[in-house]
Amino acid sequence: MKSLIELKGNWTDTKKKLKKKFDSLGENDLLLVKGRQDEMLGRLQVKLGKTKEDILKIIAEL
Repeated sequence: MKSLIELKGNWTDTKKKLKKKFDSLGENDLLLVKGRQDEMLGRLQVKLGKTKEDILKIIAEL
């Protein structure tokens, strides 16, 4: 599984796929700031009602 840091280069494409899969996600939910990936994952956990591991798995499978 790729880390979020590895995905950063391709994050624009990943964001589009996540938004398509989960209509409720907005730009602010998917804001990825270097060194603050856990904050973004926390926002996604709250918004989607999934665990951190589930979210990382979803991202890795996109």
